[in-house]
Amino acid sequence: MLTKKLEELKNIFAEMEKALIAYSGGIDSTLVAKVAYDILGDKALAITAVSPSLLPEDLEDARIQAAVIGISHEEVKTNEMENKNYTSNPINRCYFCKSELHDTLKPLALKRGYFYVLDGVNADDLRDYRPGIQAAKERGARSPLAEVGISKFEVRQLAKDLDLPWWDKPSQPCLSSRFPYGEEITLEKLQRVGRGERYLRNLGLKSLRVRSEKDTARIEILPEKIKEFVLTIDLPKLVKKFQEFGFIYVTLDLEGYRSGKLNQVLSPEVLGAGLFQSIRS
Repeated sequence: MLTKKLEELKNIFAEMEKALIAYSGGIDSTLVAKVAYDILGDKALAITAVSPSLLPEDLEDARIQAAVIGISHEEVKTNEMENKNYTSNPINRCYFCKSELHDTLKPLALKRGYFYVLDGVNADDLRDYRPGIQAAKERGARSPLAEVGISKFEVRQLAKDLDLPWWDKPSQPCLSSRFPYGEEITLEKLQRVGRGERYLRNLGLKSLRVRSEKDTARIEILPEKIKEFVLTIDLPKLVKKFQEFGFIYVTLDLEGYRSGKLNQVLSPEVLGAGLFQSIRS
């Protein structure tokens, strides 16, 4: 079944002849870039959007991964932080983020002769509240992974089969996803969250989030890592570092890291509407 989906994916690229990939460096868009390059060679181009919501380490990872794959890679600056609809952090914040992204990429693609802009949306994303998917579709972007029904698990399996060293790379959505809806996003807040996550990564943690709620940092790590974290980490030192980053209070989420936790405050009506839009698109 997975082999058939990979062939379908390759056929999509072959029919396109040229493609520009919205490439974040996450495993989804990396898989798209890999298969696109395998089929199209120098007629595939990966472009990474650079903004304050992207950690410098993640940008460097994107550069390294593109170089290993061999695909041409460029960077463009996006200006979502200048849009109040984005920084006010409404429940559809991602719509304005993806609008900025694709309003930047689409003219660039047409100017260069690329008729398709592709993203890394997978089949599982269509079952979640993802208002950004609607923005991308409105601007003509395509999601080849979703088109052939490739799930997140299958993305990782295909990446492993294709010998991509990052097949098990943890998901790393933009730093703006660390704030509760309605709390304004600022450059200073993004920077302190980034510093906090960088500090935890340097301690050897992988799947994690630093959720920012006003002056409080709420650390999320995998549930099975919580006991070890409490027993082995120098907690007073950690608290002092986070206070240096700009937080006043530092807490540990006892539920642990769980993808999509930000959306648990949304009503079933809102989630249902967002899911409907994603599927309909």
